[in-house]
Amino acid sequence: MSVTRETLVLSHAGAMQALVAAIAHAEKMGIPQCVFIVDASGETIASIRMDGAKYLSMHTARAKARTAASINAPTGAISFESATAAGIASQGGVTHLPGGLPIRFGGRLAGAIGIGSGTGDQDFEVARAALAAIGADAV
Repeated sequence: MSVTRETLVLSHAGAMQALVAAIAHAEKMGIPQCVFIVDASGETIASIRMDGAKYLSMHTARAKARTAASINAPTGAISFESATAAGIASQGGVTHLPGGLPIRFGGRLAGAIGIGSGTGDQDFEVARAALAAIGADAV
């Protein structure tokens, strides 16, 4: 068994490129959004609350990104009961709300993105546009 493992890290330049793409797509949709981009450990690399986006969506967008990074999967599939317990245990850091996607390159986790302020489908659409803009794996 190896005592080390290789990791992949999303750069701040990649995070900014994804952020710009998310903003552009949200503007095109006419839905102001909160966008959070985190590294694989869930620490924030970049974030923004677009003019007109809901204030509390900053909290949910961050939780969506952190959850997607933690589970290496889209948010929204955790059962309500499990997500509620995890949300309490993590002091709001984990959520079952849709709108969070892992950022992977070649199947390797590099970070995650969380979008909030639209419907779950709108949030996922903006997140997918950001992933496409940086050449990340489609989710």
